[in-house]
Amino acid sequence: MRIAGAIKYIVAVSAFLLTFYIISQVFEIKMDSNLVRSQPDNAPHPTTKAPRYRCGISKICPEKHFAFKISSGAANVVGPKICVEDAVLMSGVKNNVGRGINTALVNGRTGELIETKYHDLWGGDVAPFIEFLKKIPDGTIVCMATYDDGATKLNDEARKLISELGSTVINSLSFRDNWVFVGGTGIKTKSPFEQHIKNNKDTNKYEGWPEVVEMEGCIPQKLNE
Repeated sequence: MRIAGAIKYIVAVSAFLLTFYIISQVFEIKMDSNLVRSQPDNAPHPTTKAPRYRCGISKICPEKHFAFKISSGAANVVGPKICVEDAVLMSGVKNNVGRGINTALVNGRTGELIETKYHDLWGGDVAPFIEFLKKIPDGTIVCMATYDDGATKLNDEARKLISELGSTVINSLSFRDNWVFVGGTGIKTKSPFEQHIKNNKDTNKYEGWPEVVEMEGCIPQKLNE
């Protein structure tokens, strides 16, 4: 009798615990459901969106500075791109780039485009490029980017003229190197805006060409003197 009573007691306790567990689970589900329903369907969901700056650069430029972003060409397939103040000045899409050195001249006071030009320095003549460099107006921002090969036809005179625009790399620029540069006429120091990747068969990203070189930054506005 004692054993039967104990069994009945255990069964009763187990039934009570099971009933309590089921009720608690149902209550939790109902509470979760109410919480979900309490959120309106059109409630805004917080999102984190990175701000976009001019030319897609990673920071905002200070006052009296022009934002820029330049990339060299990729092998002999994709042309270079030059953007200043959120305006794409040269690109393959604009169909105004070509093999050699691609140059965009920008007014140093207003940031407005003056002229774009590319010179074939592999199969072309360097003389027109030299004349072009000599005629750049004072106060001009000079943006340059290579595509395919921008060095084969460069001579000492052309290199000297680019060096006077603030370049420190131009004297060592070689066959199929990738190079981007921003300088200017009348610059009194060497430009901080210059990137260069050597053509090296052991490290090239593409067969016969190094990887694309890209540069961004803020160019100080040339103030009236």
